[in-house]
Amino acid sequence: MNQHPRAKLSSRHSLLLALATGLIFVACTSEPKQTERQPASHSWANYHWARTTPQFTLKLGDNLTGDWKPHLLQSSSDWNSPEIFGASFTPVLTSIVAGQSGKRCSMVKGTSQVCNGKYGNNGWLGLATINISGDHITSGSAKMNDTYFATAKYNNPNEKRHVMCQEMAHTFGLGHQSEDGSSQNSCMDYFSNTGAFATSTTSTRPNAHDFEQLNLLYGNHLDNTTTVASSASAPSAQELASEDPRAWGSLRNQSRDGRHSTYERANPDGSLTVTHVYWTEEAVGKCPTCDHRDDSH
Repeated sequence: MNQHPRAKLSSRHSLLLALATGLIFVACTSEPKQTERQPASHSWANYHWARTTPQFTLKLGDNLTGDWKPHLLQSSSDWNSPEIFGASFTPVLTSIVAGQSGKRCSMVKGTSQVCNGKYGNNGWLGLATINISGDHITSGSAKMNDTYFATAKYNNPNEKRHVMCQEMAHTFGLGHQSEDGSSQNSCMDYFSNTGAFATSTTSTRPNAHDFEQLNLLYGNHLDNTTTVASSASAPSAQELASEDPRAWGSLRNQSRDGRHSTYERANPDGSLTVTHVYWTEEAVGKCPTCDHRDDSH
């Protein structure tokens, strides 16, 4: 028996409505809510300081000139204050002490040395270096390049604080939260506080995700020994953390936008030196996928 045309139209309309409703439901349920947080997963290859207690204090050697000191003080205070950012505990506390390495920022065992200086038109804005024995960090350094921070584009307190906060935390063993240039409202993202965003304080401080990652990195075990210098330690041997790109070793990975690169160098004593480089926008402009050490700056 033939179906009435109006019945056919009604059936077809019902089918289309059901499909549309289903697609809308899938679209609405497949995207996470803006406030939903994904589990933290941004450690730096599981590199961490060896320690025998759940919480330890890492000495930050202050080799900075006056205009950078407030940014070190603020970043150190932020990393010591998880409760401000919605976390309850941090395994890594920091203590600012007198620097032991000067502008060249040679690493001092058991500490992270923090430095600034005019390191030249070499394309990098910030540099974090750690020495590794096995999975254990034995020393670190963080450098800010005033050759670029003295220019109008980068010379603003928010970009300085972002870079300071991030390079310091790389020496804890933290990696980046995201690599697409968006802001996660964490100094461990790839957001840039320049240009139209120069006055924005977004991404200049850690967030709860960062403390979650630190607890994952350090909270599942203790070590039988420590690589962290105690407060009573005398200055120990220094290890060069070179700003010379030729001394960084092999390029291991690079972000899609080309602004962040990681290099590794094997040392004669069996240790590994790992360097994270934050490049200027100008350095990556011509070829984001290139090894920027080969570019002319």
